[in-house]
Amino acid sequence: MNVLALETTCDETAAAVVTGDLTVRSSVVASQDKLHERFSGVVPEIAARAHVERILPVIDEALRRANVGLQDIDAVAVANTPGLAGSLLVGLVAAKALCVAVGKPLVAVNHVHAHIYACRMASGKNVFPCVGLVVSGGHSNLYRCEAPYDFRYLGGTIDDAAGEAFDKVAAMLGLPYPGGPAVSRVAQQGSRTAYRFPRSFLNDDSRFDFSFSGLKTAVRYTIAGKGNPELQKCELPDSQVSDIAASFQEAVVDCLVGKALLAARRTGLPTLCVGGGVAANGRLRQRLADETQRAGVELHIAPLHLCTDNAVMGALAVERLKAGLTEDLTLDVFPGLLRS
Repeated sequence: MNVLALETTCDETAAAVVTGDLTVRSSVVASQDKLHERFSGVVPEIAARAHVERILPVIDEALRRANVGLQDIDAVAVANTPGLAGSLLVGLVAAKALCVAVGKPLVAVNHVHAHIYACRMASGKNVFPCVGLVVSGGHSNLYRCEAPYDFRYLGGTIDDAAGEAFDKVAAMLGLPYPGGPAVSRVAQQGSRTAYRFPRSFLNDDSRFDFSFSGLKTAVRYTIAGKGNPELQKCELPDSQVSDIAASFQEAVVDCLVGKALLAARRTGLPTLCVGGGVAANGRLRQRLADETQRAGVELHIAPLHLCTDNAVMGALAVERLKAGLTEDLTLDVFPGLLRS
């Protein structure tokens, strides 16, 4: 079995060919970081137009690297939720066209669920049931994952995602885009305790939610003071930039680790799987490893090349296909996060 998986939920155009035994035959990712860099964030219209230009060359390259033709594909998988509406539509239209052309089934993939499934791909063994934590530019969510196609939403951010907070704080500090790697790099030279930034809901054991908007505001006030709209005119010494970055990062990590372990305790599940772009953060990976070891929880974190958006994690479609979960050509995109 060969499944062609497509990923266009945000600003990466990706395609991969995966077999029924989860062997990755090819993986191609075209990044748009340079297109969005001057805006310090993803511009939806620019992202969608770039997907239109890149989707066919990316698919063609994925097939070439896998040494297969369209006639060798047994199903086409596509992430249709959640994400940017325009970006999602490009991938879905391409997937439907391929299904019509080769007469093969269409399989829908939830992009957030697929980030957790990246842990299954990397581990080479079954990781379910588990608690799933997804931390990325658009999502910070916790799930109870009974099976690859049975995810139950436990909680998530009520405002900004962790990755979005990293991008905005990086912009405040005059650091380059994407903000996550930039903040992490500068934080290595700073003090994690220089500033005591807020950790919303961390001590509330009744919910699994996150909130990072207040943290962003606290960072802004630390940089410029209250009521100062001229943030870009504030010039901070390098040492203060590093201290703010380190203290901000530690606040985010405390919240993510604390709630993930709370979910593991409350559900009684022995395994924690973590995916998404922010899962590449070195401090988060270190803290998760330390804290899960102390708690007796088995930890799986997606490898760095599967943290950012990619189509390999779309191998989740293999599980859905084997379970008979396919779609007809009326499948639509659902940009918002589904609470499931």
